Amino acid sequence: MLKTRLRDFLVTKDNWLFAVSDYFRRDGIRATLRYVPDENGERELNGVRYKKYDFGPAFEFMRKHKPEWVQDVHVVPESEVKQVLRPADAIPRLVNSDSRVRAIVKTLDLAGIPRTSMGVTGSMLTGLQNENSDIDFVVYGPVWFRARDAITAAKQQEGPIEEIDEEMWQRIYRKRIPEISFDEFMMHESRKGNRGMVEGTYFDLLFVREWDQIKKPLLRGKDTVKMKIEAKVTNADFAFDSPAYYKVEHDEIDHVLSYTHTYAGQALPGEVIEARGIVEEVGDIKRLVVGTSREPKGEWIKSLTWLEKCGYI
Repeated sequence: MLKTRLRDFLVTKDNWLFAVSDYFRRDGIRATLRYVPDENGERELNGVRYKKYDFGPAFEFMRKHKPEWVQDVHVVPESEVKQVLRPADAIPRLVNSDSRVRAIVKTLDLAGIPRTSMGVTGSMLTGLQNENSDIDFVVYGPVWFRARDAITAAKQQEGPIEEIDEEMWQRIYRKRIPEISFDEFMMHESRKGNRGMVEGTYFDLLFVREWDQIKKPLLRGKDTVKMKIEAKVTNADFAFDSPAYYKVEHDEIDHVLSYTHTYAGQALPGEVIEARGIVEEVGDIKRLVVGTSREPKGEWIKSLTWLEKCGYI
């Protein structure tokens, strides 16, 4: 069986490229289509042109060409996979060829982060990046938090790693289209430390679980009603994972999941959150799921504790 995890890429026998979207598999590898060979495509690799597919168009393409692979994500049969691209494997190549990646890696080297715990995913992993591509930098396991702190510290010094400017924050906000105001968005982002600029390029520090943190799959439950709750967060170890996971203290809801990156790292343990989403019943457990669509309307997570501390409420 192929060993895959979140943020790996799959290359199929048709040379379609998929981003792995789950740590677990059910009847195949759960992933999302990202690139397909197309003579009119805007990207190129080894003389072959590729077209990039965003979330909606990817599903349209798959329903037309491989409807049997379409579920809530795309499920790629292992027999159709000819290669797995792993983010950690890209580090030696990119350190030698890209000064921006080299600057991030050097910063993490100084913080004692092993290079085996680093990776790059997205277009840079596949070799299909262009001049507008962001850097999706991966750090595996608990050392992610140490890496995040190292990046935060590097922004305070003279060097290639810098804070994000106002124009870029506006771009990120517009891309996410969250159901919170820009001011609320910025207050939450101001303390996360997982985004930055390097030599003028935006980068994201993405959390992926270490192998020993991958325990049991998130079982699919039954959607019931929309609900808004206030609850205290008791554990946020996987708040930067995908989906983000918050264990909460609440009469009905056991935990809150967020499938939208906007609300990753949104709250710390001990803080009270306000969250609105769909209640999902999994056996005897109820959880609140935020980000049930690509652009979730009427769904959010806010740290009321942090907003109050910032003088916003």
